[in-house]
Amino acid sequence: MADTIDYQTASAGGLAKALAARQVSALELFDAAVATIEAKDAAINAVVVRDFDRARDAAKAADAALARGESGPLLGVPMTVKESNHILGLPTTWGHGPFKGWMPGFEGPPVTRFRAAGAVILGKTNVPPWLGDWQSVNPIYGRTNNPHDLTRSPGGSSGGGAAALAAGMVPLECGSDIGGSIRVPAHFCGVFGHKPTVKLVPAGGHAPPPLTESGPPQDLSVVGPLARTAEDLELAMHIIAGPAGDDAKAYRLALPPPRHARLGDYRVLVLTDHPLCETDDEVKAVVEAAAEQMRQAGAVVDYASDLLPDLARAHANYQSMLMTSMSRGRPGAHPIDAHAWMDLMAAQHSLRRRWAELFESFDVVLAPPFGVAAFPHEDQDDWSKRRLTINGHETPYGQQTGWPGVATYPGLPATVAPLGKTKSGLPVGVQIIGPFLEDLTPIAVAGLLARAML
Repeated sequence: MADTIDYQTASAGGLAKALAARQVSALELFDAAVATIEAKDAAINAVVVRDFDRARDAAKAADAALARGESGPLLGVPMTVKESNHILGLPTTWGHGPFKGWMPGFEGPPVTRFRAAGAVILGKTNVPPWLGDWQSVNPIYGRTNNPHDLTRSPGGSSGGGAAALAAGMVPLECGSDIGGSIRVPAHFCGVFGHKPTVKLVPAGGHAPPPLTESGPPQDLSVVGPLARTAEDLELAMHIIAGPAGDDAKAYRLALPPPRHARLGDYRVLVLTDHPLCETDDEVKAVVEAAAEQMRQAGAVVDYASDLLPDLARAHANYQSMLMTSMSRGRPGAHPIDAHAWMDLMAAQHSLRRRWAELFESFDVVLAPPFGVAAFPHEDQDDWSKRRLTINGHETPYGQQTGWPGVATYPGLPATVAPLGKTKSGLPVGVQIIGPFLEDLTPIAVAGLLARAML
């Protein structure tokens, strides 16, 4: 492999360009990826389902395609996929013991689209049971550790993928998010992550084993990318976004470009306090530093607006919809009344319209992704007994759904960029929330801020 290419820090897009220029081969990148995983993953436990034999064949096929002059946005680039996404020939368990060894009979659009783009899929990354935690430990694959501090959580539920990225094992990961499952791991591990606009990326093939077909699109859950750069988030979104199945017969995707090219041209609303979610001062400080960076660049920055929806009321509805969505397929689950669900959907659409009014006056909203940086591993199963220490005092663990829910319930796109650290050296991210279906705007701001601050 060329001396100018550092696999463990290179971007997916950069590797794709190097492959196209024949500066490196796909097989060399595969070997570098496997060597990194084998050297580091014993301590981290991120890539828990390995598919190296088929990945080696895919790398050889990519080299042959490149030799024929073929191209693809990720042709020959290694990546991983969150365990909850179906991949033919690999188990899908959602970290739930009774599902151990369950094999899917199909793959969903995100996986097939990454394959079609030429990606070499090395395997699957770890998750918590039912994707229901901000850490990644389960009875089948064990615990994933944060590469920055092995005694701490990498986040969840896309924690294995974020840890693999942070440790240099892969440049790109396919994750999912319903309660911060992309954004919190990106924040904890110091990488980039994007929660797409709801239903923008077809989420077929991302369902627990009892649901052999994922059914209609979720009203909260999304599949999206994690990466080492904001540019790779955009690259991934162009690959996986857009209609599938029956919708693809008529609909075509035309993502709006970023609202502005310069930081100084943006209108920014900054949130550092949530009515139901406590936030550590060190996390707030990084959000405020990002806002100040934008202000100094010439952006219009406000810290309050009458246009902001009632976050407490929205959060109550979000919690009801979240608990219902996450219980689907679980043994003993109690479905809510159909009319109650329709009421939640009506409230969701009303909230989305309120946010649309706000985004007529602002371009993005800056907020914390979570109330603290990566916390120590937690073995208490009962969430009601878990506590997080914030600004020197204990706070309820479950209240931290507040910050992710700001964007999740109305279905807005939200990007996390790693823009600072705590005094002890733990990564801190900033959540950049954008207008509905304008995913490229928060991704662009993430990239601009990273170039200005890192």
